[in-house]
Amino acid sequence: MDKAQTLLGLLGTGPTHGYDLKADYDRFFGTRKPLAFGQVYATLARLIRDGLILALGESSGDGGPDRKSYQITPAGRTRVEEWMFTPETPEPDLQSNLFAKTIIALLLNADADRLLDLQRAEHLARMRVLTREKQGADLATVLMCDHALFHIEADLRWIELTSARLGELRGQVRGA
Repeated sequence: MDKAQTLLGLLGTGPTHGYDLKADYDRFFGTRKPLAFGQVYATLARLIRDGLILALGESSGDGGPDRKSYQITPAGRTRVEEWMFTPETPEPDLQSNLFAKTIIALLLNADADRLLDLQRAEHLARMRVLTREKQGADLATVLMCDHALFHIEADLRWIELTSARLGELRGQVRGA
């Protein structure tokens, strides 16, 4: 995920402080890996440098340190719109770690069936965790989990197909 574009998009909702921006990011996107404050402020500095946001000034926090407010510029709004409506290229790198491990296992005469079985079990365990996370969750969390589940299902289909063709692949890899 492009964190800079995502933070810029969050700023499109209205002026805010860096602390609140981080909280919004973590609420929607950082449930598993919250964004570090240092990354937020470094990104804000780059966005200011690039003319995509403005620093509005400082205000006193409730007994805490002064807090700067940030606001998106028209150029920033244009950038967010371009980013939002530019389609993502699906899987630009077709060579996944799992594919590489499968080929290496065959080259080393290792048990590729075992490798795929272990990976299948790991995928199924992850699916169970994600399915539990959906129970009683808000819609954003459900949709995030569904996205991950659909990707895992695609991986499982690949594992099944590869398992069924392992003999043929073994012959091709060893004959290369």
